[in-house]
Amino acid sequence: MKVDEDAQGAVLNRLRRAQGQLAGVIAMIEAGRDCKDVVTQLAAVSRALDRAGFKIVASGMRQCLAAVESDGTADAAPMTEAELEKLFLTLA
Repeated sequence: MKVDEDAQGAVLNRLRRAQGQLAGVIAMIEAGRDCKDVVTQLAAVSRALDRAGFKIVASGMRQCLAAVESDGTADAAPMTEAELEKLFLTLA
């Protein structure tokens, strides 16, 4: 599966944000910060990674649906990437 260019930018932004948050978690641990603060920031990293993964999956699902429609085998209108992503997020 290849991530389309629109989704790729969003995924990379989310991953860069997660990378910065993770660096923050490492610095917090090294500085001996409160456990609650560290766990809260770590949860934010986890959510950012999840969102990037969901975006990748949503993009792939959209590509698959578009391919089916172009073959003439799909009856329903294709969902938008945002709709697919929202649907996938309800599973998490």
